[in-house]
Amino acid sequence: MRLLLTNDDGIHSPGIHALAAHLVAAGHDVTVAAPAQDMSGASAAIGRLHADEHIDVTETPVPGTPLVGFAVAGPPGLAAMAACLGAFGAPPEIVVSGINAGLNTGHSTLHSGTLGAALTAQNFGTCGVAVSIEPTDPWHWESACEYASSAIAWLADRAPTRTVLNVNVPGRPRDEIEGVRWAKLDRFGSVRAAVAESGRNGLQFEFRATGADLDPDSDTALVRAGYATLTAVQGVSEVDITERERPGVRAPDVRRDLREAPGVHRVEIPAAPQ
Repeated sequence: MRLLLTNDDGIHSPGIHALAAHLVAAGHDVTVAAPAQDMSGASAAIGRLHADEHIDVTETPVPGTPLVGFAVAGPPGLAAMAACLGAFGAPPEIVVSGINAGLNTGHSTLHSGTLGAALTAQNFGTCGVAVSIEPTDPWHWESACEYASSAIAWLADRAPTRTVLNVNVPGRPRDEIEGVRWAKLDRFGSVRAAVAESGRNGLQFEFRATGADLDPDSDTALVRAGYATLTAVQGVSEVDITERERPGVRAPDVRRDLREAPGVHRVEIPAAPQ
């Protein structure tokens, strides 16, 4: 398979190096293009684009592989978009994003640059997979590599076009993982972001326990129980709201609005033609 490998932790992160080596050893045609620096939390952002300005791209060796990757001065969504448009050679058949150093579970994945890159690929008609692993010391990158390979094989053999999988792996050796489960996105999560301090000098956030009971079929709960999880996700799409459910939309009454506007006097508005 012709794969683009990107991430949001940056091209120098150990997770992307481990996955690149694993995919090359498996015989895939891999192109690495990832942010030049950590762009975590970038979602599917691409940054500002100007027709008369270029974006810096620097070639850099990928440790553990014969590959020379592209360090992009921008977020992972930009790298994925550029690859799908042919910036680094033939467009990829699948965009692979990761391995992220930390889980991407629940509805907070809206903000994940790891998942954002895969969803950008979906927007361009390509399949994608986002791979994340639970933090441990030491890291178990190889466990995540094996589940990433399985997800790629499933996408290549059976998945409809534009399918995106979010893969989360417990921080355990492969033989200690309970198996793999399809999972729902966790709605509440075990922690939430909160503003710890705000003022003229800036903001400081902290993470607090929610105390919410986890849905046992959610990605967060299943990873906690020792399972790797797969969740098929959808990016930008319209919502089908029936005629009866649609709120009424009234055209603005310009004549009335002008008459009622504060500070407006003696405004002459011609009558509408009959």
